[in-house]
Amino acid sequence: MEVHNIAKIVNFSIGLPKEMRYGKDQVMDTGICKQAIHEAYLTKDGFRGDGVADLKHHGGLDRAVCIYPFEHYAKWEKEFGKPLDAAAFGENLTVTNMLEENVCIGDIFQVGDAIIQITQGRIPCNTISRRVGHPLILKRLVETGFVGYLCRVLKEGTVSSDSKISLVKRHPEEVSVLFCMDTYFHRTNDVEAMKKILNVSELADKWREKLEERVDKYAK
Repeated sequence: MEVHNIAKIVNFSIGLPKEMRYGKDQVMDTGICKQAIHEAYLTKDGFRGDGVADLKHHGGLDRAVCIYPFEHYAKWEKEFGKPLDAAAFGENLTVTNMLEENVCIGDIFQVGDAIIQITQGRIPCNTISRRVGHPLILKRLVETGFVGYLCRVLKEGTVSSDSKISLVKRHPEEVSVLFCMDTYFHRTNDVEAMKKILNVSELADKWREKLEERVDKYAK
């Protein structure tokens, strides 16, 4: 498992919740439609000028920054036969060389002047399907685990579209985001796998609560 030193930002986007039209003249309020920006200040609550509409399932200190691997764009465009807009999945940072299989819960990265820590894989919702305009993409995100991931902010600071991304510290447990997503979606009664994830103290609180419930349910 390796995170390369050549990881870089391909797209940097933020945006406040606004109306999004989808389907046949349907409308919803969402923060998924973000706009490219050159520079923004990252606080513990997220980027200034960024926001979410659904506070129950999005946002919070453990979910201050959303990252999505750029490499997946080519896969989805080929599979669904249509180009995707930048930040199509509502991520703040679209990055190269930071795939889910190579990034671990608890890993610490420096991005510009800020320092962030991976806390959980992203649980996708049907807002992504509405944004992308293809009903099957949510199913495929779940099947592949190519969902991106979320971060808390350890040090506030300015981030720009040309900021460097560097690994500050690899978490010693090396529990990858992809392992977490496979466990969460496809091995829901695998107690040992869940315990392995729970052993990472830096795991997001919401994930910890969910996995502890499952362990209590399935542990012999």
